[in-house]
Amino acid sequence: MTNEMMNLRGLLEKSPDADLLREMIGFAAQRLMELEVGGLTGASYGEKSGERLAQRNGYRDRDWETRAGTVELRIPRLRKGSYFPGFLEPRRMAEKALTAVIQEAYIQGVSTRSVDDLVKAMGMTGISKSQVSRLCEEIDERVKAFLDRPIEGDWPYLWIDATYVKVRQDGRVISVAVIVAVGANSDGRREVLGMDIGPSEAEPFWTAFLRKLSRRGLRGVKLVVSDAHEGLKATVAKILNATWQRCRVHFMRNALAHAGRSGRRVVSAFIATAFAQNDADAARTQWRRVADQLRPKVPKLATLMDEAETDVLAYMTFPAQHRAKLHSTNPLERLNGEIKRRTEVVGIFPNEAAITRLVGAILLEQNDEWAVQRARYMTLETMTNLSDDPLVSLPAMAA
Repeated sequence: MTNEMMNLRGLLEKSPDADLLREMIGFAAQRLMELEVGGLTGASYGEKSGERLAQRNGYRDRDWETRAGTVELRIPRLRKGSYFPGFLEPRRMAEKALTAVIQEAYIQGVSTRSVDDLVKAMGMTGISKSQVSRLCEEIDERVKAFLDRPIEGDWPYLWIDATYVKVRQDGRVISVAVIVAVGANSDGRREVLGMDIGPSEAEPFWTAFLRKLSRRGLRGVKLVVSDAHEGLKATVAKILNATWQRCRVHFMRNALAHAGRSGRRVVSAFIATAFAQNDADAARTQWRRVADQLRPKVPKLATLMDEAETDVLAYMTFPAQHRAKLHSTNPLERLNGEIKRRTEVVGIFPNEAAITRLVGAILLEQNDEWAVQRARYMTLETMTNLSDDPLVSLPAMAA
């Protein structure tokens, strides 16, 4: 502790007045990070301890923008797990996008009382249009480059989901669909592959969306997972020549609506027996058996199961190690939840460009987080069987 006080005293004595506050912030932040990492690892820097929980792995540099100016930080890295200082905002770019959207709405006179209060709380009163324009231009360039980037390699799995937001258009407030596509490539890594905005989920919209992904290089798709969006199933077969998996979670909600309040638990347990089978043939056999048992008392539900069998059980023909992540759009739920949380703050967007700005920034930062994760979303060994390259997909020879 004495050495730390001496370091701080020396810092105070040698720093120019203009840099004093920034240097003090940097010193305090670095000390705080060392304390936090010491708690995670179970030992201080350089300390030998039998109770150590994790090893350090150097540092990564990051600039921290503060009101005192830019502070250069060295964030400690760990060999196992990850560390990010709690006093930093990991989604800084998304926050800039949110600020820009609120500013634009405020300037165009479309803000509500709650948005106006939020603007004041963020200290953004008296903002000029030129300030908003510069901020929006900076974000838009990065988001556009991200959403238009080439897609390289094979992408066996594709998850697609839609969420709805409100936007002003020709003096009216309407709901538009924001479509997000996430893929897993042949290396087992996840990426956000695309986003689009449309007035509806009809087949022409899906056709345009998937064709745009194909022009950017999307190929090797084996399975597309989504809700039962109108027109998507036919478009997937036509554009991607892939199998379509109907989200199991959304199907169960539709199915249980036919069961009545008292019968939902029993019906859910019956249908779940088909999902518990080890292979596709057994799952289809059990599915038909359950449908036949339900037919006398709940004929509409049995008919729904007859129609949905192929689409709901499509994932069963893929590797068993992947099925938990293929049967529904649940892998997108956390991302959609973040999008909903941010867009609900805005309420009504002034235009579609503002939607692309905010949602695109969120997607960009989520993609960056996935890129630095050390663990793959699906293991490389289990992905080789899906490759179109016969040399890659050959089974390993016994020793």
